[in-house]
Amino acid sequence: MKKTSLLTIGLLTSLSISVAGCKSDASPSTNAAAQAAPAAPKTATDLAPSKWKEQAPATYNAKFTTSQGAFTIKVTRDWAPLGADRFYNLVKSGYYNDIRFFRVLRKPSPFMAQFGIHGDPAVSAAWRDARIADDPVKQSNKRGFVTYAMGGPATRTTQVFINYADNANLDRGGFAPFGEVTEGMSVVDSLYADYGEGGGAPDQGAMQMKGNEYLKASFPKLDYIKTATIQP
Repeated sequence: MKKTSLLTIGLLTSLSISVAGCKSDASPSTNAAAQAAPAAPKTATDLAPSKWKEQAPATYNAKFTTSQGAFTIKVTRDWAPLGADRFYNLVKSGYYNDIRFFRVLRKPSPFMAQFGIHGDPAVSAAWRDARIADDPVKQSNKRGFVTYAMGGPATRTTQVFINYADNANLDRGGFAPFGEVTEGMSVVDSLYADYGEGGGAPDQGAMQMKGNEYLKASFPKLDYIKTATIQP
């Protein structure tokens, strides 16, 4: 199967993409960060889309502390303003705390690491139709660049992926990068990838309906985000 046949996803279907690293490695504090306890999960009321519509700064850094260590995404709003604003609000609200990297594709060639389905089905349901319009593609999907998954025009919601390789073929499909991993790409490279794609991988429909309960029981080796925070 060609990569280009695996590009788009619906919220209840699969997106396929593969990854391959970025600029710099994790900092010496990575091991300590990996030991941090997960943040308390937010409820559907806390995370109602109507509450989280702030405009993002021109640039900002989002730090992700994961089960493998920490990495930082630098977001440049001019690259994709609507996507940057949505990501800012998702991180600031705590939406990404305690969620899994459910599709990590490095074999047979590096493609991507995808995350963004919430562990609480009620939260997923609240955001399922909170779509944003498309941004023009100003940057290419190079290694370490961060982009929304989508299933066609104006379908971006909460799922994003980090490119493991130079996936420039995604550019013409309307996948607009909004940020780049600037620290800790080695952490992204180390995310558990052996569940792969297809029948042995997590099912997005089950994830939407059952959340982390399903993933913990059926895919216990998945790496996950402990906390995601906006940095000064």
